Amino acid sequence: MNVLVTGGSGFIGANLVRLLLVERPGWRVVNLDALTYAGNAENLAELDGHARYRFVRGDICNGELVADVLETERIDAVLHLAAESHVDRSILSPPVFIETNVRGTQVLLEAARELGVRRFVHVSTDEVYGSLGPSGLFTEETPLDPSSPYSASKASSDLLALAYARTFELPVVVTRCSNNYGPYQFPEKLIPLAIANALRDLPLPVYGDGLHVRDWIHVEDHCRGLLAALEKGESGQVYNLGASSERHNLDVVKQVLRLVGKPESLIQHVADRPGHDRRYAIDSTKARTVLGWAPRHRFEEALAATVRWYVERRPWWERIISGEYLAYYEKQYGAG
Repeated sequence: MNVLVTGGSGFIGANLVRLLLVERPGWRVVNLDALTYAGNAENLAELDGHARYRFVRGDICNGELVADVLETERIDAVLHLAAESHVDRSILSPPVFIETNVRGTQVLLEAARELGVRRFVHVSTDEVYGSLGPSGLFTEETPLDPSSPYSASKASSDLLALAYARTFELPVVVTRCSNNYGPYQFPEKLIPLAIANALRDLPLPVYGDGLHVRDWIHVEDHCRGLLAALEKGESGQVYNLGASSERHNLDVVKQVLRLVGKPESLIQHVADRPGHDRRYAIDSTKARTVLGWAPRHRFEEALAATVRWYVERRPWWERIISGEYLAYYEKQYGAG
């Protein structure tokens, strides 16, 4: 089996590439990544020269390139993770998200249709459902109600993918996942940002009152869910992936501070983000029953392991926190 992973040099993608190579020794993995700010070639540097791995640098919006990769690499299945994924950045620059997340997805779908790809897994987010009240869970039947340009672009690409399944009978599966954490996450997201700032005794910015609720899942559990969707998912179906691990953002930040031995006085409440969803929580019953998937990591132990990973690999994230990211960080939080 020849598998294309788009965005394989990013956080989730790099973890997925590793998992596929270990769990499916008969498979060959091709990684197509444009290496934008969040795609780090260093994430998979140890795979250079690996007999079952190939990296291709390129943009998913480049139809010629995409078709060439699918054809020359004889791709059987696509795991589509490449996306602009940070809500804050989508508020600052919506067009980039429409270009990559919507048009890029359509380019991939069209190439997959023309070249007869046998499975297309479109990786999405629970953010397409909008915000929950104090109770209830997102199911696959929850109406789409995106709040940000990011989530709107992902909802649009979800609908495109499902339309290709219905109109062209392209074997598409859509997954929607809750908030990921774990190794190799770019330090603009809550947990790695909190770890990196705490280790440098810098303020930890928390939006509003910090009582926004997110449902956390370890990236390895997510990746195992994607593998299950690839192998067992039914075409045209959506599968929610979550670990039933709801936490207030403020509590997560406090837990990080305890793990690194830093005071809560580092917490700095900043003006809330426009359109900030109050609560996410996923019902993953369908994935558990149909795909035979279940998360393996408990949040407390996995968060501690994640903190240790960042502590032990300080040079990795220190190289990232510079240049374009630093300029963005100052623009986003500097006035807080």
